[in-house]
Amino acid sequence: MDAATQTAPGPCSAGTTGLLSVGRRCLSLHYACPVELRQLRYFVTVAEELNFGRAAERLHIAGPSLSQQIKALERDLKVSLFDRDRRSVTLTAGGAALLPHARALVVQADELRRRAAGLLTSEPVRIGYVNWCPTDWAEQAAGVAQLRVDTWVMPSHTQAARVADGNLDLAICWVQTTDLASLSLNAHLIGVDRLYALSVGSDTSPVEASDTLVLLDADEATWSSWNRYAERFAADTGARIVRVDDGGVTGQAFFEHVRRLRRPVLNNPKGQDTQEPRGLVRRSVIHPTPLWTWSLVWRQGEDSPAVRALIGEFTRETPELGADDEEAWLPATDPHRPTGFRTEADRRPSPTTRRPAPRRAERVKSRGAEEVSPPRDPGSAPRSSR
Repeated sequence: MDAATQTAPGPCSAGTTGLLSVGRRCLSLHYACPVELRQLRYFVTVAEELNFGRAAERLHIAGPSLSQQIKALERDLKVSLFDRDRRSVTLTAGGAALLPHARALVVQADELRRRAAGLLTSEPVRIGYVNWCPTDWAEQAAGVAQLRVDTWVMPSHTQAARVADGNLDLAICWVQTTDLASLSLNAHLIGVDRLYALSVGSDTSPVEASDTLVLLDADEATWSSWNRYAERFAADTGARIVRVDDGGVTGQAFFEHVRRLRRPVLNNPKGQDTQEPRGLVRRSVIHPTPLWTWSLVWRQGEDSPAVRALIGEFTRETPELGADDEEAWLPATDPHRPTGFRTEADRRPSPTTRRPAPRRAERVKSRGAEEVSPPRDPGSAPRSSR
């Protein structure tokens, strides 16, 4: 980050009057207690919407987190900002008095950061995602460049292609090294999901990867990325493939397949945070544990200062991958797979700790779902699948 936009690692000095810190740390509004610029931005947004749900959606953060931040701001300022009940949200007299000053400081902070970085631009940076994005990306972008969140929520392979052809500047999606090479994209890890299995009953004990089922959907236009991931997982671990044609890799149809098959089924990351219905339970998957990575992708050779600045903001920190765990699994083509990452072949047990031999291939019909075991020994290298 440019030296002009950096902030000291500690809080602002108490008792400072009218001090504005350009970064995301804090500022002081004629109060002895320092106030975070982020909290003022949240306050202004809630004041404009007078609805915590709409404000949270606009800020891309969870509603409870927004409420907690507003309460923290009220504690710091020792001022009640909103009157809240079940039906309405209104500004208090103190909140109404503070609002124009808070709004002016937020605008000044954003303008100062843009000027400091030389990033005043009339063209917004376009970013798309699949179903997950960092909760604070709107805040991170606000002082750097204009950000337009694309409303077309599309599959990973589609979003990556839209970046490559110029319809998006950035995207948050799942990609493989082959995608990056063929589309001339760069990728940075920004999120990781630890997948689990969904099962009928009340048993929540861990389940072996080889004892799970994994659904593949016939609709490649929608599920190409998931199908490629699932095929590699099955080939590596011995999990069994179930082919469906109803979009049932997630959502209500997925729950119905789990009930019908009556065996643990690997979840799709699109339903990672969906509450499972009664009668179904989550079970962690072990030996190995599948990880799904989310990447921020952009074009190689990107020359837009605004896009470059946002890339810098969004990639300043890299989340913990969790791949150091010997039981973690990533496809061989995952761009974030660490060098020397052990494969299932590397983990083959010794004769004294040998696991049961893989079961023979079988094919089972179940109301339109067809189950087949992987076409090869689970210890062999994963096949290339595009």
